[in-house]
Amino acid sequence: DWPSSTVILTGPAGSGKSHLVEVWRQSSGARRAEAPALTREAVPGLIASGNLALEDLPGEALDETALFHLLNLTRQAAAKLLITATLNPAHWPVRLPDLASRLRALPVVTLGVPDDSLLRGVLAKLFADRQLTVDDAVLSYLLARMPRSLEAARRITAEIDARALTERSEINRAFVARVLGEFHAPDLFGDD
Repeated sequence: DWPSSTVILTGPAGSGKSHLVEVWRQSSGARRAEAPALTREAVPGLIASGNLALEDLPGEALDETALFHLLNLTRQAAAKLLITATLNPAHWPVRLPDLASRLRALPVVTLGVPDDSLLRGVLAKLFADRQLTVDDAVLSYLLARMPRSLEAARRITAEIDARALTERSEINRAFVARVLGEFHAPDLFGDD
């Protein structure tokens, strides 16, 4: 029930764009591709099976003509195109006037940085998925010290789980503090 054949989903790294793409892809039967796959030659094949999720635009070198043709072909085929990006398309370095105009007309949905309530729920679910029980004090401790991204939450829970298994340790505030203190931010949190 989209208002347009194409929707652009924006948000910072780790905000959940790829997760939403996967949920939509599974429910719609959409194909998934990344920005480098967008070439003039590839456009008919990208949309041939119907719906398409195109991630990480504009990419290193956006083929503007290819994107323009993809937008047109998507509309003509009555297909749906979900595009993800970290930046609103108004900030993409687009030189083709017709493409710039089309991008400005598309609906843009922006995911913000997750708040504490969402991150607390995600952390609790990630620990539960690993069959780990952690109390509210541990979650509060993590929330006060972690980057505001879903990817950081995934990395943190994976590292805590691995260390708890290796060390056969209970997951409490002191253990979590030690795990966080022994890693450099890029190792545990990525580039967030």
